[in-house]
Amino acid sequence: MLKTFLRAMLKPLSFLPAIGMMCLIYYLSAQDGVTSAGLSLKVSIKVVEIASKIFDCPLSSAEVMQYADLIHYLIRKFAHMGLYFLLAVSVSFPLYVYGLRGIPLMIVAGGFCVAFACGDEYHQSLVAGRGPSKKDVMIDSIGVLAGIIVVRIVGFIGRKTIFRPLSKSHKKKKASV
Repeated sequence: MLKTFLRAMLKPLSFLPAIGMMCLIYYLSAQDGVTSAGLSLKVSIKVVEIASKIFDCPLSSAEVMQYADLIHYLIRKFAHMGLYFLLAVSVSFPLYVYGLRGIPLMIVAGGFCVAFACGDEYHQSLVAGRGPSKKDVMIDSIGVLAGIIVVRIVGFIGRKTIFRPLSKSHKKKKASV
């Protein structure tokens, strides 16, 4: 009885991560062009500095900036893909919990996330120094597809292992104990 009550209470809360991801994406796309570019440049510099330490290849600050400029575009695009991957996972998981599986899950979650990506690009068109990009929607869609596939794989493995229904003989033994 308590387990049923907890499930009924927690199921609707499974949508909170998706709402959080949408707020984060909206917040990041509301940044003006200079702020957004500065943030991703800081990430690019960190990536170069970490790679320099990992590969034991000390770089001067000019070299760090040179390499950071080279990867800056890729970092921005991977950030797009990563955010929409997380959005797709956070949207797909609760839908999966509510019983949406297979192609319908891909259509509903994918359609929602791609529509959000389109809306996000429109939102960026209203922000100073930013503009909409069909290429970004395509990159976002790759992240969405990957996220939905991961949820389907994890859900399938979980149903076949941890969450599979108990066999009738196991239920009978448990009832007699």
